[in-house]
Amino acid sequence: MQRQPARASYGRFVSRLTSGTLAIVMAGGRGERLNGLTVNRCKPATPFGGKFRIVDFVLSNCVNSGIRKICLLTQYKGQSLIQHVQRGWSYLRGEFGEFIDVVPAQQQVNKHWYRGTADSVYQNLEYVRMHHPKHVLVLAGDHIYKMDYGPMIAYHVEKGADITVGVVEVSVPEAREFGVLSVTDWNRVTKFAEKPANPESMPGNPDVALASMGIYVFNAQLLEQLLMEDAADESSSHDFGKNIIPRAIEKLQVFAYPFRNVRTRAQNYWRDVGTVDAFYEANLELVHVSPELNVYDEEWPIWTYQVQQPPAKFVLSDNDRVGMAINSLVAGGSIISGAVVRESLLFSAVRIEERSHVERSIIMPGVHIGRSCIIRNAIIDEHCDIPDGTHIGVDIRADRERFDVTPRGVVLVTPETLLAATMARG
Repeated sequence: MQRQPARASYGRFVSRLTSGTLAIVMAGGRGERLNGLTVNRCKPATPFGGKFRIVDFVLSNCVNSGIRKICLLTQYKGQSLIQHVQRGWSYLRGEFGEFIDVVPAQQQVNKHWYRGTADSVYQNLEYVRMHHPKHVLVLAGDHIYKMDYGPMIAYHVEKGADITVGVVEVSVPEAREFGVLSVTDWNRVTKFAEKPANPESMPGNPDVALASMGIYVFNAQLLEQLLMEDAADESSSHDFGKNIIPRAIEKLQVFAYPFRNVRTRAQNYWRDVGTVDAFYEANLELVHVSPELNVYDEEWPIWTYQVQQPPAKFVLSDNDRVGMAINSLVAGGSIISGAVVRESLLFSAVRIEERSHVERSIIMPGVHIGRSCIIRNAIIDEHCDIPDGTHIGVDIRADRERFDVTPRGVVLVTPETLLAATMARG
């Protein structure tokens, strides 16, 4: 009889913490490792999962966690991201203190643009002060995961931490691409190395390292002090991972928060889709029978904006002209007309014509694939018009002459490379 009130009391405690937290989402990165996918858009605005954009996951995490004071910092190629947020995330009620503010780089402090993640927050300190938060939650806007931030903020308070860093377990080779933490048995951080050549493994587990998720909880007043000190240091890169966190470890209480399932203690789903191969694999995982990332979870919905579309349609059943999709996700407005789609993910308003075959591919919104095409192991970017008879993913040497091909053999087709290939053919 004692346990339910305790749970209810803890829930109220977490709710108070989240309602007093300001989330700052870093959404200004170039996303250069995504190659052609970020020629005309920033990484957080990149379509993902059939109907979402990457930024929808972190914004949904905030809203579902009860954090409804959200600042989205943009810089590079932010127009499509700004439009998406305006159209799909404008339902928060300003009169109740709820908002998602999109804040572009404005040279508010001096004559330079954001020089790093820490500098982007420093240049908006007046904005932070205006909302009087008790805690500031700093988030990367370019990862795919579902997370309730409430327990992490409660952990931060219970530990008496100055800074708390969200961490995931990754293999030691993978850890070279992340900030790597060393911790004590009680998760006190003793070292932070940004993209080390030789990552330090976890105690007792030589194959695994603790990687930063790019999620930080700060006490608001302390954050302001640290950012002002960093801004005055001309030798700094003005980055949370490279500068703020490593320096804080020496004099402050910095703790790691393991991103695990509360009940099973197993590692939760988290993906950095920073390369074309990683982006491709994370999308195709969703077509599995029981994918690790459940986008059908009614208890933790992923919110987004999508143009109103009619249902997907599969037409023709005439010998070799059979419209069907097997082990695939197909978004609204798509028409598969006498074509076969296998193990693929189709976004909205895709049209595939008769006798074409699409296998293990990601087809972005508004793509048209002509007759008698073969598309394998490919990503076809938005609004590409694939001519009749085109073969992609069949002859890798020919693909490399026309398009970008990743180390794992994924062919990336964008409107720019498709136009160049068409002109080269004459």
